[in-house]
Amino acid sequence: MNLDRIERLIGSDNLGLLRRKRVGVVGLGSGGGFVALSLAMSGVGRFVLVDSDVLDASNVARHVADRRDVGRPKAEAVADLIRQRNPEAEIDVRVGRIEDHRDALNGLDLLVCGVDGENPKYILNQECLERRLSAVYAGVYERGEGGDAVVIRPYNGPCYACWAGELREGLALSAKDSGEELDYGMIGEEGTLEAEPGLWLHVARVAAAQADLALNELLRGTAVYKQMPANTVIMANSALEILTGQITPPHSALWVDVARNPHCLVCGEALRNTLSTDAQPVLSLDDLMSETGLSLQESSEDTP
Repeated sequence: MNLDRIERLIGSDNLGLLRRKRVGVVGLGSGGGFVALSLAMSGVGRFVLVDSDVLDASNVARHVADRRDVGRPKAEAVADLIRQRNPEAEIDVRVGRIEDHRDALNGLDLLVCGVDGENPKYILNQECLERRLSAVYAGVYERGEGGDAVVIRPYNGPCYACWAGELREGLALSAKDSGEELDYGMIGEEGTLEAEPGLWLHVARVAAAQADLALNELLRGTAVYKQMPANTVIMANSALEILTGQITPPHSALWVDVARNPHCLVCGEALRNTLSTDAQPVLSLDDLMSETGLSLQESSEDTP
């Protein structure tokens, strides 16, 4: 793959750095697949791709893969797309759920979370905390009316659990005229977000922001790294009441800083102090998710 233009933009040393970076992408659906391919096209050279699902014909309208890959594991399809762009890319493909491939997170420089189920998100959050592994999460709201992306750095800001609790509790996230709250964070019977993104372009906008944040995080410490205004960007594809009483116009965004919750059951100081003693508390995912008002259900690992 000819990366001359990228090299002129970020410099040969930084391009060499990206080629050595190892990025894990868990969930290779419409968002995760887009992010993985975008990072490969931006110079990232090493990937671990984890997904348990196969590409269905109904996925093709909102996926980087096409009809030639229907019936194939999504992780394999995206890996082939990356190799078409960069035959030298190193790719570790894991067909299965992250619960069965936790070792895939070892040795990563960054994790991209492309799953829509809260169960695997909380598992990934815990695994990242244990490894002090930074991660970039993203979500698309109902009907593609907007979405958000966040960079989570373990113990340097919120973990996913306290971030999700604050975002859902502190923001309106309601459509302009419908009077209905967007269903981001509302969990269906299968444990996944009820949100049904409207169009591929709405998914792609959120995924592009996630990819851009991920690429920037990989360049952290270099001269081309950009300091973002906050840890979370919330995008409006339609007019949205993101902050109570304030309408955010279409094609605009707000940055918000979500602080770490010192009482968080996952990363809070009280828990860390307890863990430093001989008494080991028993915490279940039910305990962790109930703190954000969610119920734990079996979930798919991927956005269609």
